[in-house]
Amino acid sequence: MATNTLSILKPSVNNLTVRVFVRAAGLEFDELDVWGKKSTPEFLAKDPADLTPLLEEEGLPKGALWESCAIMQYLCNKHGLDRFYSTDPGERAMVDSAMFYLIGTFYPLLARATYPALGFAQYPGEVGTSDADDGAKAKAAKDAEAALAGPLEVYRTFFLADRSFIGGDDPSIADMRFAATLEFLRAVDYPFPDWVEDYMRRMEETLGDAYAEPVADVRGYIDSVRSQSG
Repeated sequence: MATNTLSILKPSVNNLTVRVFVRAAGLEFDELDVWGKKSTPEFLAKDPADLTPLLEEEGLPKGALWESCAIMQYLCNKHGLDRFYSTDPGERAMVDSAMFYLIGTFYPLLARATYPALGFAQYPGEVGTSDADDGAKAKAAKDAEAALAGPLEVYRTFFLADRSFIGGDDPSIADMRFAATLEFLRAVDYPFPDWVEDYMRRMEETLGDAYAEPVADVRGYIDSVRSQSG
């Protein structure tokens, strides 16, 4: 029996992050696809936030943990996976900053830009869930897409300046979070700058099957959605 149980949704880039990580780290895990099986009393009893990915492990105070970055940080700390999450205070701060910037700034814009095309429910309070007409909703999505250029430039000039990866010579957990997130931009034909395409290529070549195998689920979902709307 595996040490870790990971409940996931295969089309999700948030879930993809941890799916890549556990494979790259060589950790033993059971992966459960809970598509259509969330929100049940049994699931909510261990995950009241009703979020995935969900890690279940005996070493956790509550037996379960959600949020992709927190899961990766925990597993790195527990298993001494310094190559993905440096113990040097400065390097670790860079990784943390890159992940928090993604969660707080980059991902909300990406969600507004891509969720309508992906068929995902948007967050309450967004234009996409309001009584606005279709034109206003489409404009909001396009405005969010245009605004992504700013945060992307921050990654290029700050987090990746003179580096192959945010983690330096090798991918860190911040790289896994960033690269996985970028996959969703394929859904809206986002014009990636050359440096982004090069970065994505480096990630996939460096991580090999650990990246290629789970990312196929996300890309397959995007292709399916695009074919239905085309």
